[in-house]
Amino acid sequence: MVDLDDERGVGSMNSKKKELLSTAMERTSEWIFSQEIPSDVTVHAAGTPFALHKFPLVSKCGYIRKLVSESSEADLSDIELVDVPGGAEAFELAAKFCYGINFEISTENIATLRCAAEYLEMTEDYAVGNLVGRTEAYLKEVALKSLAGAITVLHRTESLFPIAEKMKLVSRCIDAIAFLACKESQFSMTAGNEDGNAIISSMASHHKSPFAEWWAEDLTILRIDIFQRVLIAMTARGYKQYALGPILMLYAQKSLRGLQDIFGKGRKKIEPEQEHKKRVILETIVGLLPREKNTMSVSFLSMLLRAAMYLETTVACRLDLEKRMGLQLPQAVLDDLLIPYSFTGDTLFDVDTVQRIMTNYLEYEMDGRRFGFNADEEYVSPPPPSDTERVGKLMENYLAEIASDRNLSVSRFINLAELVPEQARLTEDGMYRAIDIYLKAHPSLSELERKKVCSLMDCQKLSREACAHAAQNDRLPVQTVVQVLYYEQQRMRDTMNGSLGGESPAAPRKLNVYSTDIHPVSDDLSRLKRENEDLKIELVKMKMRLREIEKSTLKSAGGSSAGSTPSSADKPPLPRKSFINSMSKKLGRLYPFGIAPPNAKGKMKPSKDRRHSIS
Repeated sequence: MVDLDDERGVGSMNSKKKELLSTAMERTSEWIFSQEIPSDVTVHAAGTPFALHKFPLVSKCGYIRKLVSESSEADLSDIELVDVPGGAEAFELAAKFCYGINFEISTENIATLRCAAEYLEMTEDYAVGNLVGRTEAYLKEVALKSLAGAITVLHRTESLFPIAEKMKLVSRCIDAIAFLACKESQFSMTAGNEDGNAIISSMASHHKSPFAEWWAEDLTILRIDIFQRVLIAMTARGYKQYALGPILMLYAQKSLRGLQDIFGKGRKKIEPEQEHKKRVILETIVGLLPREKNTMSVSFLSMLLRAAMYLETTVACRLDLEKRMGLQLPQAVLDDLLIPYSFTGDTLFDVDTVQRIMTNYLEYEMDGRRFGFNADEEYVSPPPPSDTERVGKLMENYLAEIASDRNLSVSRFINLAELVPEQARLTEDGMYRAIDIYLKAHPSLSELERKKVCSLMDCQKLSREACAHAAQNDRLPVQTVVQVLYYEQQRMRDTMNGSLGGESPAAPRKLNVYSTDIHPVSDDLSRLKRENEDLKIELVKMKMRLREIEKSTLKSAGGSSAGSTPSSADKPPLPRKSFINSMSKKLGRLYPFGIAPPNAKGKMKPSKDRRHSIS
């Protein structure tokens, strides 16, 4: 016990001596500074000279003390500090500390001071309360206690590598940010909604992304590799994956700013160094995207895909973005799919990319129908019917938009149109509109190519307005026009029979095949009556037009054949055929399927004018 007490007494005496010595050195340094004694050493810190005194520097800087003691010169007057962290500014603050000059320590300079103190070896071994101890106390008690402070310190360490990494200042800042971010996230989740699954399901149902945290904007100042390490640390501490979406969106919008002005204006050259930097940023952001659906908007994914095409990122990066867009295709709008064709392509828009996106959606839909699991062992829910219909409408609008491109080949147009599933097309009006625009923009197509293009639509599912337009459209092949006229006549006949009450009980349901809503019987009857009246008016108009054509034909024929056959004028006029009867006979002869229509009764008699054609 006596020996232990003696050792403690010796230790306390040594510490007291160090304190007294440090106090004496500080007073001496202050006196030297106040008396304006001429300097005896010049320190060159990062090329900047400082006229100083050896005594204050040696008393607190172990690195400078070693240089002076190990120097071969008797009176060392020049000291070179080439790689001092923080450069001349950091050394100036360290020199002020040696002279006892007060200055403010803040989150802006604490990283520089801590690294400079480590480099100059300003530890407790040389002076009590030295700069290393002071900076460590500020880091623990002030800087790393708040998110804003920790992010600022981490940002300052980016210019202090490798010493900041070696002394683990970077990892300490990252751990502090991850801990504080998860703490803030748990607090906000508890205040808003205790169930995280309810939040993401609400986002999925409303197609919305979570709002960014108030501190997310501060993370955008970090370098991409440091930013990546922060997000990985946050995820490891339990930060929700879906909540990373807004943070990544903010970072991408700030770091990739300027690329959006290039889209659609040709390949505008940028500096190779900047291009490489942005490419690395984009590939890193894509690798950090959450795996959950609906965490990122389709517009944002489309922006990333366009940037990836321009910056020529890896194929895996682009395919990943295409797959993500395919999974959320029901949320897309037309502008999201109008991607310029790599700025050097033969067509205006990249049809191949949209085709792959649509294929990804169809594969996802098939997986949903099987009620299976994907490659990540995650449950795949089938898409609702409304999503399928929305995708069908979107693709029809896209086809109509690209159809006017004269460089779009028939095979590309057909391959993309064939991907639109039939169950997604309630009517064929959108497909007919796209086909009509394509035929108008490509008048040099052969008859076979026009037939292939028109075979993409089901004429039986055209609306009355579309049928009326198609019947007078001379760009369509004759066979397609005949099909349109036949199905329209069959629909008119069924509608008229329904208005007379002679239909079977299943007839109203058959007529309602183009509608997605189930109406009561009374609504069907009233609708059929209105359609019947409209059809009667159309029939009257068509008869009047036919009479005008016949009159003009007779006038032109009468002028050329007058007086040639006088006996023909004495013959009685033949009975006029009704428009419906004549049209039905012609359609029966040219029925494209080779068999009589199902509503025809008995065998059809051969007509006298069989040699004529309605085309």
